[in-house]
Amino acid sequence: MGQVSNRLPTPPRTSPADRPTGRLARDVALALLTVVAGLVAMGVVAGLGLWAAGAADLPGGAGAFVAVLAAVVVMAAGGQVGLSGSAGDLAGTQAELTAMPLTVTLVGALVTGFCFLRPLRHHAVARTRDLLSLAVPTVLIWLAALAGLSALARHDFPISVGGGTSQNSGDLGDLFSELLNAVNPSVGFRTDLGPTLFYGLLWILGVLVVALLVSRRTALPTRLVRHHAAVRPAASAMLLLVLAYVAIGLVIGVVVAATKGHVAQTLAVLLLGLPNVSWLALGVGIGGSWEGKVDGPFGLPMPQILDDVLRGGNGGKDLSTVDLSSLASYDARAWWLLPIAAVLVLAAAFTAAVRSPARTRLWQHSLHLGIAFAVAMLVITPLTLVEARFGLSILGIGELESLGGEVVLRPNIWRTVGLALLWGLAAGFLGGLLARPVRRRGEVGGGTTGDGGRG
Repeated sequence: MGQVSNRLPTPPRTSPADRPTGRLARDVALALLTVVAGLVAMGVVAGLGLWAAGAADLPGGAGAFVAVLAAVVVMAAGGQVGLSGSAGDLAGTQAELTAMPLTVTLVGALVTGFCFLRPLRHHAVARTRDLLSLAVPTVLIWLAALAGLSALARHDFPISVGGGTSQNSGDLGDLFSELLNAVNPSVGFRTDLGPTLFYGLLWILGVLVVALLVSRRTALPTRLVRHHAAVRPAASAMLLLVLAYVAIGLVIGVVVAATKGHVAQTLAVLLLGLPNVSWLALGVGIGGSWEGKVDGPFGLPMPQILDDVLRGGNGGKDLSTVDLSSLASYDARAWWLLPIAAVLVLAAAFTAAVRSPARTRLWQHSLHLGIAFAVAMLVITPLTLVEARFGLSILGIGELESLGGEVVLRPNIWRTVGLALLWGLAAGFLGGLLARPVRRRGEVGGGTTGDGGRG
């Protein structure tokens, strides 16, 4: 008989990365890389946009540019930057700014989402604990970085008031100008840290959730896998739709810059606010509307037709409605927004249907796309809000017209979302019909129909 070994089985060796502390260090490193990559991408795009807009020539040199750059990145991440003014006891100032530079926002979201998902693509099924161990440090590091940027996003700029800038003329106007210059009027900006961290938290959570929803290759926890077929095809199709509008806007902007001049101004708009215009075009194309006004010397840099509509209400004093008819009254080419929306929404519906399992019925295609389109517009439409006001009054008896102004652009959210739901329901049904002849995932031997049953 052979001898029986008294040795105990040797436990499997674990690498440092497989130990709890090793996994924690790895997840923190990946989270740090994700946040740094997202912020660097946002900073590069914002910096180029500000440079094109002439921010490099702001008074205060490099310090002023860095402060404005930090403020733009904070605003792009959902933070709040408040304006303030000072003109001594002789004058009063009012300032307000609410806007998101959505090009910076979009680039940051895409890069952050990509880096967050990359480590998860090597697993067939992801455990909830694995997702949380990567998501929690990402959120915490993001908030810490946003707090650091908020500390940088503060600066004051002097206002130089020359003669003849007030409503009064002659000696009285010159006297007002001399009085204002004597008290050194200024305008500045500061970050409101509390709301910035709150909205920054919503921003990063939204980016991570949307990234998981639209990615078709990233593993999900077992409990969520059953919802994969219902959610991901429609969600990814909506991402393609909004990116397609941005791509079309980019092409149009490059053509305008190349053929009509104003290259620097056009590049500034493309690098800072391209989705602001592109997603407004999507909403208007499906019948949605915005309302607003432009009063004073400040306005929207492009497109000119939008500025014209907003100034049309009693010279910018009253609110104007921005929709297909009002835009077409200034330029008949605005009617093209309707067929463009029809083609692109139907293409998104077809893409979602092709990516859905073959067993999906027509009414399910319709319902999935209707809900997805409504949710997409509910998310992106409020982001197009613009409210900017600045006024400088002398001794409380009037404002300097050359330094005062108001720009307002507010979406009619529920009208646009409701129309998106209807468009999505119709396009989802048609997309499912068009996808029937296409061989899709879930079919066996070509014997099944396109939607796996009668719709």
